[in-house]
Amino acid sequence: MKSNNYNGVLQNPINSGFNAQSTAADVIQGIDLSGKIAIVTGGNTGIGLETTKKLVAAGATVIVAARDVEKARLNLQGISQVEIEQLDLMDSATIDCFADRFLAGGRPLHLLINNAGIMWVPLRRNTQGIESQLATNYLALFQLTSKLWPALKKANGARVVNVSSQGHQFGTFDFDDPNFINRPYETLVAYGQSKTAVNLFSMELDRRAQAHKVNAYSLHPGSIGGTELAREATIEQFQKLGIYDAAGKLKPEIASHLKTIEQGAATTVWCATSPLLENRGGVYCEDTEVATLTHSTAIAAGVKAYSLDEEAATRLCKWSEATLGFLFQID
Repeated sequence: MKSNNYNGVLQNPINSGFNAQSTAADVIQGIDLSGKIAIVTGGNTGIGLETTKKLVAAGATVIVAARDVEKARLNLQGISQVEIEQLDLMDSATIDCFADRFLAGGRPLHLLINNAGIMWVPLRRNTQGIESQLATNYLALFQLTSKLWPALKKANGARVVNVSSQGHQFGTFDFDDPNFINRPYETLVAYGQSKTAVNLFSMELDRRAQAHKVNAYSLHPGSIGGTELAREATIEQFQKLGIYDAAGKLKPEIASHLKTIEQGAATTVWCATSPLLENRGGVYCEDTEVATLTHSTAIAAGVKAYSLDEEAATRLCKWSEATLGFLFQID
């Protein structure tokens, strides 16, 4: 029986047996991925690297898509069953080239993990005029998934795992001005918009793709220390959010709740491999569990209803196709 997560109807915890402290190693224990093919964008740093390591350890062959190939080779040195390919998510032409190279090999794609993303950046645009966080965090993901669709369908049982964020609560999707042409640019609002788009797309993709045995999930990995995500952030931005104190130091109460990279990759790996999620696609997860809907006006655990809205999801896919200039043909 087909189902969908429109308006969050499936957003109920399923007693996964894991929690915020669980690691990627914990959740993949006993899972055999021998013969499976995975693509992990940004799979050479941070939680992407940890995700790659754990998928390989379970037997998968992982294609790591990285902007800096030399850096990827260095970081992945000594890890078997890894292939490295160049991919710049700000450049739509390289997305097509990457997908074409993979499809030319004729292999199925069992796991597509859209992990790479940016945050805290000043206003930038790609060559098409798209704001950089929207371009990188969402439109590139939409384009890559659509271009790789034949391989996902060929797997006869695939998952698309899209790394979103609790930061989706910073902003809805502004269909009137998504690229900040007429409204003031605020980096966290732009980030929130891009991650709201990820949630909407994941839900809509899952609904459309069920007939081809493809499920999609979005997730919040948690607040994690030691990644490169905040490399362009200023101290003032962290102070404004109450993360740093007046002296520019991380507040102890914040530090105590940060996840390790091993814990940060857990929800991604769980969404990619857990048998418990086989009949529950389109959901937003956090702390290795299906999240609940939150109606709080503050930033809080859970997922906002506006990022699972049926009308917004269908409208977003049409906007994405029009913006990118092609149709995502599922059937």
